Amino acid sequence: MIEVLAAVIGAGVGVAGLSTTSALTRRNADREAVIRLTTGVESIASKLEELHLDMKEDRKQIHSRLNDHDVRLGQLEGKQRN
Repeated sequence: MIEVLAAVIGAGVGVAGLSTTSALTRRNADREAVIRLTTGVESIASKLEELHLDMKEDRKQIHSRLNDHDVRLGQLEGKQRN
């Protein structure tokens, strides 16, 4: 009877140990997944910031060119009227 009780207790300890190990492994895997996702999101955010800055610079250049063309057109229209 004592052997059976010892076997049941031993099996229970083994199952508890496996469950604990599995839970810790899962927790570590989840933590690593969160870290990977966070790193990916931060990378995307920095790329978007770079893209935004590039677009702002392009927009400034386009407006500058449009203003130059507007001035030139005004000059040409002035010459044609004379």
